[in-house]
Amino acid sequence: MRLIDTHTHLDFPEFDADRDAVLARSRALGVSRMVVLGVYQTNWQRLWQLVEEHQELHAAFGLHPVYLDEHSPEHLDELRDWLGRLAGHRKLCAVGEFGLDYYLEHLDRQRQQTLFEAQLELAVEFELPALLHVRRAHAATIATLKRFRLARGGIIHAFAGSLEEAREYIKLGFRLGLGGAATWPQANRLRKVVAQLPLDAIVLETDAPDMAPAMHPNQRNSPEHLQDICSELATLRGVTAEELAAASSRNADELFGWN
Repeated sequence: MRLIDTHTHLDFPEFDADRDAVLARSRALGVSRMVVLGVYQTNWQRLWQLVEEHQELHAAFGLHPVYLDEHSPEHLDELRDWLGRLAGHRKLCAVGEFGLDYYLEHLDRQRQQTLFEAQLELAVEFELPALLHVRRAHAATIATLKRFRLARGGIIHAFAGSLEEAREYIKLGFRLGLGGAATWPQANRLRKVVAQLPLDAIVLETDAPDMAPAMHPNQRNSPEHLQDICSELATLRGVTAEELAAASSRNADELFGWN
């Protein structure tokens, strides 16, 4: 079974003690590629160094809305510089993680929107997919994406919207990232939506070290758990784990331009 983890934070300190072992175990479990996403300016260099050291890792760089107060206008200029220097590099796969978060009420929505649109412009300029964080902000995100029309689309990370919202994203060229959240039995609404999503719209992810699946509760999440996530979501959809793994990996390959 070949798997691709389209959303990890393997550069985070939670993996400092055993990162190489985690990567080795993940490879042994069929995880052939993993995307590591930048979330603020101070982790981009660390992230890139990690990605260069490991063949199966790929990088995305962005300014995450949850860290809104840590970002400055200069960081957007630096992001553009990073993307420009690495344009065409096989290890650079996307802009992200960025987006809109309306769940955390203290985050100024206008500032978020300005930062969101600036990074969408970079995705358009450098012809890269966008890896988006969207929490309780689907309507605003969809409306904005309709104005920008990214040629290469992207991924809605940890998708938890409605079937109608899923269809809007798919029409805009986006895949839907599914991970640990939909493995929990109490996530009834999300599980019903996941069961109805077209197979060619799904990519798998962990969000490691966060969003652990139901079979690994209260643990550090890891790409090692992607096989278990795949198996549970396949059962939910009435297909084999092998079928879901093959389809989601094919979708990721197409999105990122991987052979």
